[in-house]
Amino acid sequence: EVHCRLGFCQVAETSAVPTVTDQAAAMQLSQCAKNLATSLAELRTASQKAHEACGPMEIDSALNTVQTLKNELQDAKMAAVDGQLKPLPGETLEKCAQDLGSTSKAVGSSMAQLLTCAAQGNEHYTGVAARETAQALKTLAQAARGVAASTTDPVAAHAMLDSARDVMEGSAMLIQEAKQALAAPGDADSQQRLAQVAKAVSHSLNNCVNCLPGQKDVDVALKSIGESSKKLLVDLLPPSSKSFQEAQSELNQAAADLNQSAGEVVHATRGQSGELAAASGKFSDDFDEFLDAGIEMAGQAQTKEDQIQVIGNLKSISMASSKLLLAAKSLSVDPGAPNAKNLLAAAARAVTESINQLITLCTQQAPGQKECDNALRELETVKGMLDNPNEPVSDLSYFDCIEGVMENSKVLGESMAGISQNAKTGDLLVFGECVGVASKALCGLTEAAAQAAYLVGISDPNSQAGQQGLVDPIQFARANQAIQMACQNLVDPASSPSQVLSAATIVAKHTSALCNACRIASSKTANPVAKRHFVQSAKEVANSTANLVKTIKALDGDFSEENRNKCRIATAPLIEAVENLTAFASNPEFVSIPAQISTEGSRAQEPILISAKTMLESSSLLIKTARSLAINPKDPPTWSVLAGHSHTVSDSIKSLITSIRDKAPGQRECDYSIDGINRCIRDIEQASLAAVSQSLATRDDISVEALQEQLTSVVQEIGHLIDPIATAARGEAAQLGHKVTQLASYFEPLVLAAVGVASKTLDHQQQMTVLDQSKTLAESALQMLYAAKEGGGNPKASHTHDAITEAAQLMKEAVDDIMVTLNEAASEVGMVGGMVDSIAEAMSKLDEGTPVDPKGTFVDYQTTVVKYSKAIAVTAQEMMTKSVTNPEELGGLASQMTNDYGHLALQGRMAAATAEPEEIGFQIKTRVQELGHGCIFLVQKAGALQICPTDSYTKRELIECARAVTEKVSLVLSALQAGNKGTQACITAASAVSGIIADLDTTIMFATAGTLNAENNESFADHRENILKTAKALVEDTKLLVSGAASSQDKLAQAAQSSANTITQLAEVVKLGAASLGSDDPETQVVLINAIKDVAKALSDLIGATKGAASKPADDPSMYHLKGAAKVMVTNVTSLLKTVKAVEDEATRGTRALEATIEYIKQELTVFQSNEVPEKTSSPEESIRMTKGITMATAKAVAAGNSCRQEDVIATANLSRKAVADMLTACKQASYHQEVSEEVRERALRFGTECTLGYLELLEHVLLILQKPTPELKHQLSAFSKRVAGAVTELIQSAEAMKGTEWVDPEDPTVIAETELLGAAASIEAAAKKLEQLKPRAKPKQADETLDFEEQILEAAKSIAAATSALVKSASAAQRELVAQGKVGAIPANAADDGQWSQGLISAARMVAAATSNLCEAANASVQGHASEEKLISSAKQVAASTAQLLVACKVKADHDSEAMRRLQAAGNAVKRASDNLVRAAQKAAFGKAEDDDVVVKTKFVGGIAQIIAAQEEMLKKERELEEARKKLAQIRQQQYKFLPTELREDEG
Repeated sequence: EVHCRLGFCQVAETSAVPTVTDQAAAMQLSQCAKNLATSLAELRTASQKAHEACGPMEIDSALNTVQTLKNELQDAKMAAVDGQLKPLPGETLEKCAQDLGSTSKAVGSSMAQLLTCAAQGNEHYTGVAARETAQALKTLAQAARGVAASTTDPVAAHAMLDSARDVMEGSAMLIQEAKQALAAPGDADSQQRLAQVAKAVSHSLNNCVNCLPGQKDVDVALKSIGESSKKLLVDLLPPSSKSFQEAQSELNQAAADLNQSAGEVVHATRGQSGELAAASGKFSDDFDEFLDAGIEMAGQAQTKEDQIQVIGNLKSISMASSKLLLAAKSLSVDPGAPNAKNLLAAAARAVTESINQLITLCTQQAPGQKECDNALRELETVKGMLDNPNEPVSDLSYFDCIEGVMENSKVLGESMAGISQNAKTGDLLVFGECVGVASKALCGLTEAAAQAAYLVGISDPNSQAGQQGLVDPIQFARANQAIQMACQNLVDPASSPSQVLSAATIVAKHTSALCNACRIASSKTANPVAKRHFVQSAKEVANSTANLVKTIKALDGDFSEENRNKCRIATAPLIEAVENLTAFASNPEFVSIPAQISTEGSRAQEPILISAKTMLESSSLLIKTARSLAINPKDPPTWSVLAGHSHTVSDSIKSLITSIRDKAPGQRECDYSIDGINRCIRDIEQASLAAVSQSLATRDDISVEALQEQLTSVVQEIGHLIDPIATAARGEAAQLGHKVTQLASYFEPLVLAAVGVASKTLDHQQQMTVLDQSKTLAESALQMLYAAKEGGGNPKASHTHDAITEAAQLMKEAVDDIMVTLNEAASEVGMVGGMVDSIAEAMSKLDEGTPVDPKGTFVDYQTTVVKYSKAIAVTAQEMMTKSVTNPEELGGLASQMTNDYGHLALQGRMAAATAEPEEIGFQIKTRVQELGHGCIFLVQKAGALQICPTDSYTKRELIECARAVTEKVSLVLSALQAGNKGTQACITAASAVSGIIADLDTTIMFATAGTLNAENNESFADHRENILKTAKALVEDTKLLVSGAASSQDKLAQAAQSSANTITQLAEVVKLGAASLGSDDPETQVVLINAIKDVAKALSDLIGATKGAASKPADDPSMYHLKGAAKVMVTNVTSLLKTVKAVEDEATRGTRALEATIEYIKQELTVFQSNEVPEKTSSPEESIRMTKGITMATAKAVAAGNSCRQEDVIATANLSRKAVADMLTACKQASYHQEVSEEVRERALRFGTECTLGYLELLEHVLLILQKPTPELKHQLSAFSKRVAGAVTELIQSAEAMKGTEWVDPEDPTVIAETELLGAAASIEAAAKKLEQLKPRAKPKQADETLDFEEQILEAAKSIAAATSALVKSASAAQRELVAQGKVGAIPANAADDGQWSQGLISAARMVAAATSNLCEAANASVQGHASEEKLISSAKQVAASTAQLLVACKVKADHDSEAMRRLQAAGNAVKRASDNLVRAAQKAAFGKAEDDDVVVKTKFVGGIAQIIAAQEEMLKKERELEEARKKLAQIRQQQYKFLPTELREDEG
């Protein structure tokens, strides 16, 4: 409990931090919250360890505590006998009595928990329950002593202490029995003894409570009512000694007195204990008088049947009176008990209704009189509801209340008109009916008004919102009450068949609600004992309901005494089961925290309450006036009085409706919040303008780290509120005001922090990103508030729910975006506090109970947990590498790990909830938490290393942490494997098969290039048998795999592993077979490899289907999917076998290849037509580009059909495969782009299918021609090709429609220019990566000046590569800007002019890319020692020259002051600088080398002359080579520049 409360405290602190304006206080509060969170985590670990160590001792400790309490009470008794017992400071009789009453319930509830735990044999939770029982008994003993010390009656004091000691004695026995039951779980005798002792303790507890002052008097009153009621049991009533008028008059007077006494009892429960004693005494006296008057009236009855009916009604009044006193007693003992006030009000109404029934039956007044009296009594009773509505009166929502008020006001209007009309006409029977209807409508109005007032009160932001517990005790108490009443009606001999059916319906409705509540509670709680008990209780309630329903059906068929008796017997187990469940559910651990209405909330209630009270008072007066008019309709003054009252009632109802509407919960708060957020958006816009003009004032009062932390915490808190607001807006009106007010309170701190962070950010782009994302978040919150206001918490306003869901999703995306930006910014400077908090929060969510009804199965969650676990392991490995090479990149990796762990924790929680048995789930949860600890340490070390990148000790620690994370990932995976060995093996096998498919794709590339050769001089025949044998083995494995889905996990695991091994072997032997065919027949090689690739893909799908179908019933949809996958697998293996047999037969292998391709295209079409959304999307241009492949393949197919040559057919088969697969993939990816409308998507998918079907028909026709070549068939080829061409045209048009007005032609030179620019950027980046991997060659140590030459070259080359990449991207941006400005048309007006310009740009971009690539190669060669510095210098100069040309090409059209042009110029300068640095480094090195190369001069004369001649010869040779090289360069440039526009040509000078 301490842990839980501290947890709430920590959450509250964290939520409050962003709203504290004092910086120092906010930072201190934030630090305290973090320290508390750390301490809590440590406390949790320590308490778990303490439990493990001391668990068994808890029961003994509780037993000792109870024994001590018993002795203390004995001492108190002796002190009381001596008159020495004095109250302790602060103790009063009222306080102690209330403490004892409320604690008695806590004792009862913890004992129920103790019984359950002991019966289930759970030692840990039995210890906990024993400890809680001992704690509750301690409070009870103190309260009992306080009551005894404070009372003036020594007898009462002794009785209290004796009964409390009996409770202690019984409790000690109970704990002892529980301990023995644990030692022998499942022993029937010990369970029985436990139940008996528990009953004895319950009895002692009741005695203890009955000793409270006032309780005795209520008991006396109850006993008196019981004694009086015995008068009704006599067979023969004495004849009446009074006249009918006298008896009637006395009964009416006694009824009025009893009704008034009932009201006084209700009122007395709110006062002192003495008041209740007096009120209950008076009530029992009035009841006695009323009973005598009733018996007197029964004596007046003419027939035996009438007499029995009167006696029956008197009995029901007796029962209702007893219930009223019991409810009053219960409320006085524990005023805070859930629903107690409502139960008391309901009991008072039941007394009134039963009195009304008797009066209606017995009295013979003028028609309409008794109906008026009954109505007045009813209105008097419901008036109490409006006194202080601080508890819910019913289950009605706010909007149900409005509906109820509207409906009842309509009924009341009609009945009031009827009262007036019928009083005039003298139709008093109808008059009486109208009064009854009006009375019911007024009661309904009062109930709706009281409930609406309660909801308005708690929805005021100043009121304290209640917290939802595991169960709603009010719902349980109401259901208990309703079921008991219904059971009573069932067995009542006076019940009619319709009443029996109505009672049965009530029972069914409430037991169903209870079972549902138990199911939800069971899934939410993390306590295994409670989980099991809720399930067990739901079963007991359901079974006893089923038995009762059987007896009700029999009773409905035959209303005999025997059937009624059976029904009575069947109600007992149901009532007992419901009472036990209600007792268990009232445990403080489960209950909700009720809302507390503030003074402002009470003020908001007043207009509703005043209108409702006015309505009741004026209605009572109206009914009294109507009553006198019914006797004397010719009294004009009374008519005017009636009209006045009628007018008042009408006005008060209008006022009530207006008040309820005006006070709609959350509307006013939504308006305030919308205004507040609008102000914040304006502030952000002002800051953005200032940032653009570079006049944003820097905040000097706080560090950037503190601002980033503030911003992060505000955004996180906003993120936490999104779902609660959406839930409130959809159906919890009372919560809406609280949540939106809380949300709006975070936006001022958000703006302050965001502007502060932006003001301290040097990079203009980052500044704008922070401000823009903050503005986006504020705007999405605004949209959310508008949607929430519209929804208003009305569950019936379903038309608003989609808008609320959409707004919530947009807001979540905005939060995610800004969090990514903040985490990246924080991680760059080593601040990882936000990430650590995120991981810790994800870990804490693992401890929460499981959400209701996880949507997927264990297998689904297992797959995603494996994916995220592996991603974390890969990131940990990368962090180890980067810690040594690039520590500055650790921040991004840490952020990635944080995100992955968030997803992992969420999915892990679901996996743990769905794992069988529970132990596995617990293990998964524990290991995911341990992994979280590991991730936190690793992220912290990454932050530390970024702050100090050279610290070798931190590096070592980081590497250790990364290893620990990898180990913990393997532990998570092993826990998952234990949960579902077979499905885990399927996941592993699927991963292996996807690797094989990728390998086969590579092999196809080698084969197509003609480089797939056999290693030895072997023939295909050497491999055929091996392929066939392995394929057959794979078929056997497939059968095992399909049957494994329905068998055990072990068998499934074996089948998955076996099939993965066999496909690996099969792929290898087929690759060897394909190689043996020789590279001179690449098409046949590709056919063979495609056949095995089809098998591998089918196996991958089959493994996925098997994993999905594991442990599912035979009629599950996943089983049909499995059968379909198995069929495809068999088809593809058969196709492989046929291909293997036909591969050496030149006459049929083309035909065979074509058959395999047709089958493959059909399978691809099935995938295309499925509803699966592709993982990624692509552009419509891509889709159009892929249709070219179809056009080429169609032409090839027609040619093959005409030639009938096997080589052409094979080539067609291979080309068709790729063309159709690429087209279908691109078409589906483009059509599922988020900007594509539903209509265009359907059109694109339809024509994609149409195109494929047309192409399939063409191929099938070619196949037909191959089998029977005739001129007629060949002539038909053109018709088929036309159908394909038509579908392709439609497909292209639908792709153009996808882009709408932004459509660009992929053939447009401007578009090609941009594509080329991006392509050039990509190739430069690839070259830069190549440079990254280079290391200088090892060489002997030379002079120090040249030591770092290779490093210099590499660094300079790297910087050139980076700069050119930036340059080309900037050129791409400039290109887009020009198109946007219209300087280069989207579809050029003058294609020749703009086309030439684009060509110049393309040419320049290509040259930059080519030059950079050459530079990288030269740098590589130079570092490896294979090339000269001259080549390096030349390459660098070429980069600089091509850069200059690119700049010129852009400047021709661009706006010189534009942002893109400025960026382009800056990028160009960066390239030039980098190139110059490289040239300088290389020239310096070359110069140094020239100086250092010693020339050995020969000393002999002849030798010396020869040496000089040789040197001169070499010099002349070099000069000639130089001249030739210059001419060559000039020629190359002339060729390249022939096509350029004149403004781009340079004077080469």
